Amino acid sequence: MGNKQSNLSIVSKNLQSLYATAVCCQKVNGDQEALSYYIQALNQILLIYHATPDIDQLHYDTVRNLSDIYIRQYDITRANRFVGYALQLAYKSEEKNKIFKCLDRLGEIKRLEGDYDGALLDHGKSLEIKLEIYANEGLDISDSYCNIGKIYNDQGKYYDAICIYEKSLKINSLILGNNHLAIATTYNNIASVYVHQGKYDEAACMYEKSLKIKLSRLGDNNPMLATTYNNFGNIYCEQGKYDKAINMYEKSLKLDLSILGYNHPTIAITYNNMLKAYIHQGKYDNAVIMYEKSLKINLLTLDNNHPSVATTYSNMASVYCDQCKHDKAISKYEESLRIYLPILGHNHPSIATTYNNIGLVYCDQGKYDNAISMYKKSLKINLSTFGNNHPKIATTYNNIANVYSYQGVYDYAISLYEKSLKIELSTFGNNHPKIANIYTNIASIYHIYQGKYDAAVTMYEKSLKIRLSTLESNHPSIASAYRKLAGVYDDQGKYDNAVSMYDKSLKIDLSSLGDNHPTVATTYNDMGLVYFHQGKYDNAVNMYEKSLKINLSRLCNNHPTIATTYNNIGMVYFHQGKYDKAICIYEKSLKINLSTFDNNHPTIAATYNNMGLVYSHQGKYDNAVSMYKKSLKIILSVFDNDHPTIATTYNNMGCVYSHQGKYDNAVCMYEKALKINLSTLGDNHPTIATTYCNIGSVYSHQNKYDNAVSMYEKSLKISLSTLGDNHPTVASTYISMGNVYVNLDKYDNAISMYEKSLKVNLSTLGSIHPIIATTYNNIANICFHQGKYDKAISIYEKSLKINLSTLGSNHPAIGITYNSMASVYCNQGKYNNAVTMYEKSLKINLSLLSNYHPIIATTYTNMARVYIDQVMYDNIVCMREKSLKINLSTVCNNHPAFGTTYNNIANVYCDRSKYETAVSMNRKSFKIILLTLGDNHPSIAATYSNMGNIYEHQGKYDNALCMYKKSLRIYLSTYGDNHSTIAATYNNIGLVYCDQGRYDNAVSMYEKSLKIKLSTLGNNHPSIATTYNNIASVYSYQGKYDNAISMYEKSLKINFSTLGNNHPAIATTCRSMVNVHYDLGKYDNIFSMYGKLLQVDLPKLGDNHLAIATTYRSMIGVHCDQGKYDNADSMYEKSLKINLPILGNNHHTIATTYNIIENV
Repeated sequence: MGNKQSNLSIVSKNLQSLYATAVCCQKVNGDQEALSYYIQALNQILLIYHATPDIDQLHYDTVRNLSDIYIRQYDITRANRFVGYALQLAYKSEEKNKIFKCLDRLGEIKRLEGDYDGALLDHGKSLEIKLEIYANEGLDISDSYCNIGKIYNDQGKYYDAICIYEKSLKINSLILGNNHLAIATTYNNIASVYVHQGKYDEAACMYEKSLKIKLSRLGDNNPMLATTYNNFGNIYCEQGKYDKAINMYEKSLKLDLSILGYNHPTIAITYNNMLKAYIHQGKYDNAVIMYEKSLKINLLTLDNNHPSVATTYSNMASVYCDQCKHDKAISKYEESLRIYLPILGHNHPSIATTYNNIGLVYCDQGKYDNAISMYKKSLKINLSTFGNNHPKIATTYNNIANVYSYQGVYDYAISLYEKSLKIELSTFGNNHPKIANIYTNIASIYHIYQGKYDAAVTMYEKSLKIRLSTLESNHPSIASAYRKLAGVYDDQGKYDNAVSMYDKSLKIDLSSLGDNHPTVATTYNDMGLVYFHQGKYDNAVNMYEKSLKINLSRLCNNHPTIATTYNNIGMVYFHQGKYDKAICIYEKSLKINLSTFDNNHPTIAATYNNMGLVYSHQGKYDNAVSMYKKSLKIILSVFDNDHPTIATTYNNMGCVYSHQGKYDNAVCMYEKALKINLSTLGDNHPTIATTYCNIGSVYSHQNKYDNAVSMYEKSLKISLSTLGDNHPTVASTYISMGNVYVNLDKYDNAISMYEKSLKVNLSTLGSIHPIIATTYNNIANICFHQGKYDKAISIYEKSLKINLSTLGSNHPAIGITYNSMASVYCNQGKYNNAVTMYEKSLKINLSLLSNYHPIIATTYTNMARVYIDQVMYDNIVCMREKSLKINLSTVCNNHPAFGTTYNNIANVYCDRSKYETAVSMNRKSFKIILLTLGDNHPSIAATYSNMGNIYEHQGKYDNALCMYKKSLRIYLSTYGDNHSTIAATYNNIGLVYCDQGRYDNAVSMYEKSLKIKLSTLGNNHPSIATTYNNIASVYSYQGKYDNAISMYEKSLKINFSTLGNNHPAIATTCRSMVNVHYDLGKYDNIFSMYGKLLQVDLPKLGDNHLAIATTYRSMIGVHCDQGKYDNADSMYEKSLKINLPILGNNHHTIATTYNIIENV
């Protein structure tokens, strides 16, 4: 008996020594090394058949410590097994303190498993035992409150969590005082709840209290301080203060490295946190380094299948996701899932989180069905774990709603947001930032997708109201809310309101974040966009440069955000027509992105797309297509073949082919885009409607107007069903259909479409929006074509009033309206008004565009036409030379627009009688247009017409006829036989026949022209009057004077009713009638015509104009024929008085006048 006791005593001492070694080893070298000693001790204990109380205690302590190690290692199965052994021993000993400690561990295991109800049950049992022992004052009771607080925090029961932590805090303060480490831990716990609530200032306050205690108790070199620094880093990261976050993580790391060494799991956690901060900064190389360091430690110190390894894989997946390496991201998430599933089972919140993350990747890839499948898996787990009223359920509903938004299923998306809202309201009340977030999400649908701007403003204002009441007035979230409102105002064309909101946002951000924060840069960027929309390009560039300055100072020169700002500046240059500058800036952006991302990143593709757009406008179509193909190659390598981004690139290529006149290629591209979008979005999505619109546009260019209308109607049907009848997209489709009807000369139909568009836009955008002004412009253009000049001016003035109030006095849109009004005034013969309008337009364009922009040249050309009508030769020459100088400087070899420029140059040379040069220019034009648009394009027809005009001026009538007939053949094949362009061509052919003396042929052509005009313009249009004039001229040459007079009178009647009594066209007809009456010897009628002629010319030209002198000179001969020599002498003197000061004594006109009077 004595020997047995002696042996047990020796065994007990050996076991205690082994146990002590395990405990010591655990403190010094960590869990993994201690594990082997604990297991050795346990194996020896299990060999003892008759254990003493000391050995039972050792047995209990060993299995309990083993369970703790396995809990930390997330080895739930082993943890459960050993805590079960411990509980059996506890019940055997009937020691309550052992029982509640085991129950606490069981509760923690269940919490880790996501079995929150089971965890609460175990912790509740533990608490009951503790209350029996200690009443309400024991530290163990405080621990139970802490354990229950953790569960409430995990469940999203934040109010309950705070309450229970405060109970713990109260007990600890009474027993331990206010400066104990346990108090610091509780402050940390409360802070973690505030972090989940988004109350970062309150969280920081708790962490500071915790830090103060730790510093006073532990000094400044303890691992517990490192934890607090980490916590501070997490808050800064949430607040977007990434440099501060990194600084905190580095403090934490420095402490941990000095105490724990380089290979401790805590070091890996800090590396993981730094990884997340670097992701937010876009410093992906740094993030990858952190990932590799963290992974190396975890694989070395933990099992390959430890949850911390899974967490590291998940973090790396986030890096890949940000880099758009979607397949790699999915792969990492799946590795993470492979670890989690065996440990946590299929129904754990961490599994749900991983499914959620995979769903986000699928969403980015445009694999919306896959995304929804993942979100539903996540939802199923969370519903079974948390019930149907937990914030995580709300988050998943939000994510699913986002997918439905992208798919265009807006009503269902809103219903899911409302489900989410209901949960969050029940969890957080109606005044919580999360509620504000959901209002923002709903507002985004109204704003971005449905164009319901007023509804969006209402939602954003609800969100703002919550933020203002829950946060300080200077909080970044308030600034964000102002930015959201500004975005709506920008889209509504309420630019001043938008700038006001951005100013409010900027004021907050500058005071709370400083003048060098990325958010401040973002606001400058957004303001730049508003100025860009206002056409205030210099202001826009100024804002972008401010944004750039901040980002360059904060980020490396090679950061993607820098590239984005360069892209924005490039877009401004593009709209200014500074194409070379735009390409230069885009190349800077491209260089950065190529150095930051691999060559296959979507951002690279986007820059290629932008460059393609510039090349397209430069007419460098091959370059443009090359850029789009590069973009396409990248996108195809990143996304599946049926991703919406692929469809977008096909759409862009379709646009280029359309500009090239390669309409079949364009349709092919659009149909590829359509096929993708139909497969991913279904047949009733707004994007499908857009593609139908694009195809309609091509058909319109091809003059396949019936096909175009059919496409627009398909588009309209979808838009009406998905967006409702009151959406800007619907209005845009009406505009497109209206444009087709204009091309068909169906002006009443066109006006009907424009008015429908106007009705929609007035209801959605209000009466003071640039789009309203544009619609008025379209209607005014029709009135102009119909010869309703006063009505056109009235509507242009409406448009002008709107644009001046929304865009300011210096916007390109204002210039366009001035140009349009000038054209009307010119046709009305109000030349001074026309010149004033052109000068206003010119002033705007010169201030916004380069002096050598094609639009400037066009304005000079238009002004020259006015001066032609005013017979102001010096001004004509000046304007034409300015136009010519610009056109010659901007000519590029391969753009149809420059084909038009050569045509314009040719016209100038033709007017100067430099016919050979004119023909040379025309041939250059022909070569470009033929190369880019093919041989059956209306632009080729226009070039043939211009060549015909030159040959006609040269008297090469057969050549002229040949050109006009080539032009006619093309026009007939594209427009049909009842179009205004056909009528104009018949008119040109008629003029040549007339010059050739082939009068019957001429009349036949004029009558064909007249028939078309009567059917398209009605019987009271100035163009009809012109044709009557032309027919009258032929009758005059044929000696059919009565017929001629009848035609001239028809012409006069129309012009009097449409142009008034004082229009130059009246004067032209009167001159022609003078000649007929002269041939008939009807002198009284002649002087009546001269009277009308002077009545028109004198108010317009003044009494000292060469044209007035010409009329007086013409009257001399008539007075002579009547023998009224005194009257003839009076006319001679009037004519000479005007001509001598202007032309001088040596001009041939003076000589002619002297000859006439000598003959008298």
